[in-house]
Amino acid sequence: MPGIIEGASEGKGRGRQVIAVAKNSDMVLMVLDASKAEEHRVIISRELEKVGIRLNRKPPLINITPTKFGGVKLNSTKALTHLNEKVVKNILAEYKMHNADVLIHDDSTIDDLIDIVEGNRKFVSCLYCYNKIDTVSLEEVNLLASQPNSVVISCNLKLNFDSLLEKIWDKLDLVRIYTKKPHQSPDFDDPIILTNDRNGCSVKSVCEQIHRDLPK
Repeated sequence: MPGIIEGASEGKGRGRQVIAVAKNSDMVLMVLDASKAEEHRVIISRELEKVGIRLNRKPPLINITPTKFGGVKLNSTKALTHLNEKVVKNILAEYKMHNADVLIHDDSTIDDLIDIVEGNRKFVSCLYCYNKIDTVSLEEVNLLASQPNSVVISCNLKLNFDSLLEKIWDKLDLVRIYTKKPHQSPDFDDPIILTNDRNGCSVKSVCEQIHRDLPK
C-alpha cells in the first residue's frame, strides 16, 4: 500500500483511497521505521482515527433503542463515571434523537457514545511492525518489541519474519481445516484457512469456503 501521510484523511496524497482499503480490512498491519517509530505511529493513527477507524479497541457496549415517546431513558449495568442522563440527552439531541432507551454495559465515555450514535466506526485489530531494527540500538529494539501489539523485523537482513507471520496469524485468529477423502489419510499439505470468529468454525462455514452451494 502507498504510505499514509499527514493530511491523508482530507485526501492529501490520495490518502482517502488508501484509508478506504484499511477500513474494509480484517486487520491493519502498520509498518513503521524503527528509528522514527513513535512519530510516524502517532501521525498514521491520528489519520485513521479521523475517518472512524479505531485501532485495537472493542466496540462500546452501548445499546440505543429509538422509541416514539417518553424522552431519553438511561440505564446501566455498571457505575458510570463519564456519562449521566443529562449528558446522554444532550448528545442524542445533537443527533435529533429525543426519544430512546439507552443501555450501557461498561464505564463508557462521551467518545464511545458518539461512536455508537454515528454508527460508521470500524473497530480493527492493528499490529505495529517496526522495520529497520538493524539501524537502531539493541535497547531500542527491546523497547519496541515489548510494546503491546508490536513486532520488530528487518527486511534488509530478513530478521524475525517467522515471528511476524505468527503474530499476524494470531491477530486474525485463523485456523487450519484439514480435509480427507473417505478411507484415506488427511491432506496436511493444502489446508482450508478460516477465521475463527465469535461464532466459531463450523462444517457449514468450511463447505461455504469450498463452494457456496455445497452446504445445501
